[in-house]
Amino acid sequence: MSLIDAFRVTLRAIFANRLRSVLTSLGVVIGVSSVIALVAVAQGTQQGVTDRIRGLGTGLIFVESSAAATTSQTGGPAGLGQSTLVASDAAAIAADAIPGVIAVAAHAAVDTQLVAGANNLGATVVSTSSEYGEVRDLDVRSGSFITPAHDEEGSMVAVLGARAAETLYPGADPVGQQVRLSFAGGRLTLAFVVVGVLEEQGGAGEADDQAFIPITSIANRLRFLYTPAGDLRVTQIDVRAADGVDEDRVKEEISELLLFRHETSEPDFVIQSQDDLISAATEVSNTLSILLGSIAGISLLVGGIGVMNIMLVSVAERAREIGIRRAVGATSRDIVTQFVTEALTLSLFGGVVGIALGTGASLAVDGRAVGGQELAVLIQPWSIAAAFLVAAGVGLASGSYPAYRAATIDPIAALRNE
Repeated sequence: MSLIDAFRVTLRAIFANRLRSVLTSLGVVIGVSSVIALVAVAQGTQQGVTDRIRGLGTGLIFVESSAAATTSQTGGPAGLGQSTLVASDAAAIAADAIPGVIAVAAHAAVDTQLVAGANNLGATVVSTSSEYGEVRDLDVRSGSFITPAHDEEGSMVAVLGARAAETLYPGADPVGQQVRLSFAGGRLTLAFVVVGVLEEQGGAGEADDQAFIPITSIANRLRFLYTPAGDLRVTQIDVRAADGVDEDRVKEEISELLLFRHETSEPDFVIQSQDDLISAATEVSNTLSILLGSIAGISLLVGGIGVMNIMLVSVAERAREIGIRRAVGATSRDIVTQFVTEALTLSLFGGVVGIALGTGASLAVDGRAVGGQELAVLIQPWSIAAAFLVAAGVGLASGSYPAYRAATIDPIAALRNE
């Protein structure tokens, strides 16, 4: 029996039992579509995190106060009081002339509420210094960024990201206008004058939704943010390194300097580069992709069991047909080919429909908010190919045993079957 003949017989058998054939393929459809959709969500999440990290700037190295030292950090201004990093640490890194270091800036990020007239916005306020603009490579659309004079005087000025400015001052120029910042759940509200608006970064650029103020403007009103020695506490120091520099060497020299300054042998800080963060995010995402793909693969396994079950039923139902074919000259190989082709057709049909549904579902949820988080999907060609090949393998495996059973039926006994 040729493959064309086997396929023709298969189509007749499938259309003779349409509903059963569709239900048989349904498990494969669900399995394939689940693999594609779940892997697309996992990969999209990874891409989103990677874009967000890259959107911070280029060649960045982050020095953060260690978890052990900031256990009680609340994320508000009071949390700064627990940090082991101080502004003079940033000045020391800049003054140490470490090869490859371009700029250094200390900062602390605080979640707050921005209020301008009748408009308000929940945003992250970055308390920092004038060097931050160079470190993060921020471009100003109008006005100016924080200046050294603002740092020295503790000026009550603010610079807004592009989207934050549009939300608070739709269709108007914010420069020169007042914005109120509400800290610590409204227990502290301060008025700032907007002195600049940043160029829109677009994409995952987080600066678009942030506001920037001199850290001294907060510290001058919350004296506990200073250490007994008079140093201003910060929660993070950002270091911008030149392209092509050995970042591991830069991190090592920064670590040695801070260990000396903090007079400790055990680091009370953590140093990571952008590449470190991207590698960690990629590792987590790959693990998540494997986990989600494996869970979805269980559906394919269940679908394969369903295909095998129906094929065994089909062999029992068509025993007389098998006997007639054997009586007119069909070989065992012809019978095997017929039933394997039928199982493959059901599985591949389910695979094609599953690819369409999985791709469609992925595109449908792309950019939609689920549980307060915006989903991003990235459909991977390899996930489609893998799901389709697994579906074919499931069909082949599920059809082999029923085909063997069909090929071993005694023709005489089969002809007596009613």
